[in-house]
This record gives sequence, C-alpha cells and structure tokens, in this order.
Amino acid sequence: MAKGDQTGEMKRRQPSRRSQIPPFIVMDVMRAAATRIASGHDVVHMEVGEPGTPAPQAAIAAAERALRAGPIGYTQALGMDALRQRIARHYRDRHGLDVDPGRVIVTQGSSAAFILAFLAAFNPGERLAVPTPGYPAYRHTTAALDIEPVIIETKATERWAPTPAAVRAAHQEKSLAGLLVASPNNPTGTVISRDDLTTLAACCRDLGIWLISDEIYHGLTYGAPETTALAVDDDAIIVNSFSKYWCMTGWRVGWLIVPERLVRPIECLAQNLFISPSLLSQVAALAAFEADEELEAYKRAYARNRAILMSELPALGFREVLPMDGAFYAYCSVEPFSNESKAFAAKLLAETGIAATPGLDFDPAHGHRYIRFSYAGPEATIVECVRRLKGWLPR
Repeated sequence: MAKGDQTGEMKRRQPSRRSQIPPFIVMDVMRAAATRIASGHDVVHMEVGEPGTPAPQAAIAAAERALRAGPIGYTQALGMDALRQRIARHYRDRHGLDVDPGRVIVTQGSSAAFILAFLAAFNPGERLAVPTPGYPAYRHTTAALDIEPVIIETKATERWAPTPAAVRAAHQEKSLAGLLVASPNNPTGTVISRDDLTTLAACCRDLGIWLISDEIYHGLTYGAPETTALAVDDDAIIVNSFSKYWCMTGWRVGWLIVPERLVRPIECLAQNLFISPSLLSQVAALAAFEADEELEAYKRAYARNRAILMSELPALGFREVLPMDGAFYAYCSVEPFSNESKAFAAKLLAETGIAATPGLDFDPAHGHRYIRFSYAGPEATIVECVRRLKGWLPR
C-alpha cells in the first residue's frame, strides 16, 4: 500500500485544466462519416473544409525530386530562405506591397502560426476579441493558452463582420489586447471590404491592441476583392497557409508576417516548440507558386459549385444563406426544418448520407440555427447533395 493511501489505490493525476476545451465538431462529423463508410454505406462529403483536388503537380514533382536528392532534415526555425523570399514576392506581385523577407515566418500550417502568434503577442490572462460566426480553433486555442477569448457577435446588417463600435465596447468593458479578423471568413464566406478593414485597423491602433488577420482563404474570392491587412496596417500580424488556395492541407505548411520586433521572440518559440517546418513541405510549397494556371482552374470549379448552391439552397427552403463572397462554404439557417443544427446534421447523415457541419462549431450562441456546407469537392458531389436534399426535405 502506498504511503498515505488508505484505499490501496494509487492516486492518479487528472488532465490539465487547459486541456478542457470543446471539441472541433467538424472532426466529430468526419469520424461519424468514416464510421458510416466502414459499415458499408456511402457518404456525400460536404463537411470538410479542404479542397477535393490534389496539390499542384509542380509541388508534387518538387517533393519527389527532394526525396531522391538526399536526406530530409531540419531547416531554420523560421523556414527556408528561398521560401520566405518567395512569399515576400507574392505580396509584391498580388498586393503591390514591399515586404521584408525577414518578417516572413514559415510554420507547420496556419495552426502552428496561430499558436506562435498568440504566444508572442499576448500574456496569460489577456483578452483577444474573436468575432462569431468564426473558426472554432480561435477560441479553443486561446483558451488552452490561458488567453481569454472575447466573443464579438456579428450581424447580417453588418455583413457578418466586426465593427469598430463593437470592438470599442468590448474594450471599454475590460481592456482587450488584440482583435482577430478573418477575410474571407469561415464559415460565412464574407469578405471584409478594404474600407471596413481600414477602419478596424485604425480602431486597433487607437486602442493600442494587436490586429491579427487570418487570410488563409485569400485567392478564393468571387467578385468581392480581397485586401491583406498589411495594406492598411504594416503593424498587423498576418496568418496565411498553403492549405486552401494551393490545395495542400495535409502538407501542413503556412506562414506568418509579423512586425520586426516579434521575429526573434517567435523564432525562439519555434525553435523550442517545433524545431522547424517540414523541409519536404517547404520545397513543395515553393514550387506551388508556379502553378497559377492549375490553381485558377480549381477555383473556377469552386465557382461553379458555389453557383449551384446559391441557387438551390434557398429554393430548398434554407434561409439566411449568408454572403458567399469567398472561401468555399455555404452557411445557412436550418430553422424551417429544425431548431437544433447538431441534431439536424446527425439525422441528415444517418438518413441521406450527407455529411455537413452544424453551426455550433462556429457560434456557441446562435449556431444551433445554422449549418455549413463545404463546396470544395467535385461538382458531382454538389449535384448529388442537392438531389438527396430534394428527396429528403419536406416541401
């Protein structure tokens, strides 16, 4: 019997408080879809926010050459110089901005970029304003890092984007240390206009707080132009990734652009937390910049899928189909059919084989009214989804 243990059983440590965060619901949907497939049933995948197309051929070929050429070892913690320079050039070519490659930090996907940015920019207990509907990992990651996520609810009348007035109100209640915005947004697809982004950046400067801009869906807009926050605030923290436009989700490579004063702190964090990004993925990412023709063809396919859903979802009875300016998502109300989107999504999968993501993933307060469909897959998948919905939904 252990000393001091009157029961004869060893006392066990429990999981940490910081690990007690909500699940990423879309991953649970993916698991349920995999279980359905394993039982011999088919699934129409509308849940996953990743392209249904492969990485660009140039990226695959570059990775194959690298594998044959020799060992795949470490790189600098900040990434390969050639890739950092190419990313900086991308901002000159696409946005007309001169970015110092020394401010570019290559990361293990945008997820690692957020972790590094949050750790470098915020102290424990500080508050980060996070708009909803929005990507759930913003809230969950900050909570795990002992940074307080402050929900800012957005409205249809404001095109589902945060306003300076809302940010100032949250700051007045208790001081904020930063604001996180995403354009195009997941799950709404909304693009923040240049004018609105300019006023948000000015608000952040006036309040003395960080502006963090998630731009991983840049390149995927349909009419509404995209603006990088760097164009309106050189002190903004930019997060981007090769996962979406470049179709490289599983390669896990992204980047940050940060003010010079954050480079060395992030380098030290990256050295200790990740050592370096994957060399193989970086080589592939560098080559992916030369695949514009292939990638634009993929984007045209998303645009066709988008047109189908923009027409069919309202006709099927879905309400409040939110602005689909960019990314590859349709976010809409299920209230004509259900007042609980999680139960609706579960029933939808069980009875039709359509996997979709309930809005609770993106908005804890109002997400029970909404569901997200991803149109990143083949057109045949979108058509089949509509066909099954027509046969299942009440008319």
